[in-house]
Amino acid sequence: MFYLILLIFVLGYIAIALEHPLKIDKAASAMIIGVLTWTVYILNVEQILQLGFSPSWNELVSHAKDITEHIKPVFTDTQWVHSGWSESLVALSEPYHFVVEELEHHLVEIAQILFFLFAAMTIVEVVDQHEGFKVITDKISTTNKVKLLWIIALITFFMSAVLDNLTTTIVMVALLRKLISDQKTRWFFVSMVVLSANSGGAWSPIGDVTTIMLWIGGQVTAGSIIARVFLPSVISIVVPLTVVSFMMKGDVSRPKVSGSEVSYTTSRERIFILLVGVGVLLFVPVFKSITHLPPYMGMVFGLGLIWSVSEIMHRSKSDEIKRKLTVIHILRKVDTSTVFFFLGILTAVACLQSAGHLNILAGWLNTHLGNVYAINSAIGVLSSIVDNVPLVAGAMGMYDIALPGATGYQAMFVQDGTFWELLAYCAGTGGSILIIGSAAGVAAMGIEKIDFIWYLKRVSLLALLGYVSGIVTYYLMFA
Repeated sequence: MFYLILLIFVLGYIAIALEHPLKIDKAASAMIIGVLTWTVYILNVEQILQLGFSPSWNELVSHAKDITEHIKPVFTDTQWVHSGWSESLVALSEPYHFVVEELEHHLVEIAQILFFLFAAMTIVEVVDQHEGFKVITDKISTTNKVKLLWIIALITFFMSAVLDNLTTTIVMVALLRKLISDQKTRWFFVSMVVLSANSGGAWSPIGDVTTIMLWIGGQVTAGSIIARVFLPSVISIVVPLTVVSFMMKGDVSRPKVSGSEVSYTTSRERIFILLVGVGVLLFVPVFKSITHLPPYMGMVFGLGLIWSVSEIMHRSKSDEIKRKLTVIHILRKVDTSTVFFFLGILTAVACLQSAGHLNILAGWLNTHLGNVYAINSAIGVLSSIVDNVPLVAGAMGMYDIALPGATGYQAMFVQDGTFWELLAYCAGTGGSILIIGSAAGVAAMGIEKIDFIWYLKRVSLLALLGYVSGIVTYYLMFA
């Protein structure tokens, strides 16, 4: 049954990849495998946990032994019943409680991502509905494909370092919809946005979830990761852009605007809403730094602000205009299928992490590769298939931060050591190799309905080329 969970995940992954030929929305496939993996897990929990692969279960067993030997004896029977320590032994004696608690634990993390995504998508839709992006698109006059591609990629690269790769991708997709009418051309530009966003997030301590994890965990410091990972990240996007520049020709066609199309906002209102929208997005990392609350709280707060501002702005306008521009109306346009896809795929990956599949994978890498460059390169490629967050979490759990002054192989694991910095780069940029390998890619796929196979044929090789180029750059700089 342990391997049945993996089989379900693989089959579901294939169904997601073949979304268009099967004519089954990827969100449906993701939700099915998200539930089925946990169902098989809990129905066969004793058999699976006896294999000893689950890191959480092994930790609970060790914890329970300590409680039984050292803690329980100091309590009376009455005190013990009401103590929080007894919960660990209950979970140990009834393993299905352990699985439920594991699911609830992962649900908290997944919900944070979903609320963040939903709030960010809504903010972008509010700006779009108010024609705020028109302020920017009117300034971009070039229709030359190559020039436009470089402009969009550079904006995305630096914006994702300040915001994060997910939010930046959502914003840039909305911009590209105003700049390019042809769907397949826009798909390619959006795909390059994914590459740029992931590369831009890799060198910034707040640009990607994995770099945030390493920064908060003490494996890297902000100044060092910026200084040492910036150039490899630049190379990882410049190389594919250069290759594309020699292949791409012609101009893009702008979406046609009907002369009779009614505008419900004034020029001042567009600029104001754009500034508010960008402002609340930029405020998210600041909010997190000040309050230490999760990023989704800042994003939800930002949505509340722009919602209030839009209500005040249109309070004296006609009911027809209010219906078009209020957030209640705009919420209907938000692509909820993307949210459900995230829910399904992250739930399935959480099961692989809890049951121990990812732990086995991490151990295999350590045993058979043994070289930090090879291990991190493999983790980056795997992050295009499995979410990079549990992979990085697994790597952080496998290796301790070495003490300053460590020599030889252990020197790679000191704070700001080669292993941790290269892990940030590989986990951040490796997800670009497949469209569903990163949060940015999943969001772009959901919003633009990009076909998995189309991306695999036209973009994956470019992403892999940039990924390898960045690793080589880092090796030449610091090996």
